[in-house]
Amino acid sequence: MTTRSDAEPRSKGLLTPERAMPGVGDAPVTITRRAPGEAAAAFVRHYWMPRWQLLADGSLRQDVLEYPTANLVVEADSAALYRAHRGLTSRTLEGSGWAFGVLLNSGVARGWAGASVRTLPSALPLDRLPLAGTAGMVAAIRGRMAQGDESGAVEAFESWLSGLPEPDDDARLVDRIVAAVEADRSLLRVEQLAERFGLGIRHLQRLVAGHIGFGPKWLIQRYRLQEAAAALRSADPPQLAALAAELGYADQAHFSREFVAVIGSTPGGYAGMGRS
Repeated sequence: MTTRSDAEPRSKGLLTPERAMPGVGDAPVTITRRAPGEAAAAFVRHYWMPRWQLLADGSLRQDVLEYPTANLVVEADSAALYRAHRGLTSRTLEGSGWAFGVLLNSGVARGWAGASVRTLPSALPLDRLPLAGTAGMVAAIRGRMAQGDESGAVEAFESWLSGLPEPDDDARLVDRIVAAVEADRSLLRVEQLAERFGLGIRHLQRLVAGHIGFGPKWLIQRYRLQEAAAALRSADPPQLAALAAELGYADQAHFSREFVAVIGSTPGGYAGMGRS
C-alpha cells in the first residue's frame, strides 16, 4: 500500500500490517490524506481518501487501531457516522472502490448526533443526523470522488460545514483534553487529567464518555497503545521492559496483557510482523 499527502495532517492514524488474501499480489491501494482548511479545522482533524483496485478473486484485510473520535465516511453505496470502537477494528477490501473519510475532532460527534455518543450505534447513517443538507453533501462528494476529484470532494464537504454552528464550549474542552493526552505522556492517570483541567473526576468521566463514547481511562490507554505500536514497528524497536516503563505501565506483564487484549497479538509478535 502507498500513501501520499497533499498537506501534512495533524494526526497520523495507525494501521496494523495488511493481511493479504489469496489472489492479491501487490494490490494497488493508495490513501490520500489532507489537512482541513482554516475554518473546517474547528470540526476536522484530517481527511483520508483510500482507493483500491484488487484482482477479481483477491482481497486485502486492514486492521485499524482508531483514534479516540468519530469518522464520517462516504462511499458509493453508504454514508455514515462511525463512532470509535473499544479495540481493534478490521475491514476486508475487495474489487475496486473508494472512500471519503473525515476524522472529526473528538468533541464534534455529540453535537451533530444530538445525543451522547455512548448511546449511538457503531454506524449511524448520515440521513439520521439532525443536520440540514446531508443528502446534497453526500451526492456532491460521490460525484467528485467518482471523477477522481479529491480536492473537489473536500471543497464540497467544507462548503456544507460552513453552514453548521461551530462546536460548543464542552466540545472544545473535550478537544483540549484529548490533545493533552495525545501530547503529554506524563498524563497516565485519570486523576492527573482531572487536576490538569480543574474538573472533578465524575465530571471528567461524563464529559469524555458523552463525546467519545468511552471514559478518560480508555482515552489514556488508547494513546499509550498507539505509541507502543508505533515504537514496535520502528526501525529500532525498544526493549519491551523499557517501553512498558516509558509508557507508565507498572511492569512488562501488565503492558503485554493490555496490548494483547486490544491488538490481538503480543508486543513481540507485533514487532515481528513489521519486519517480515
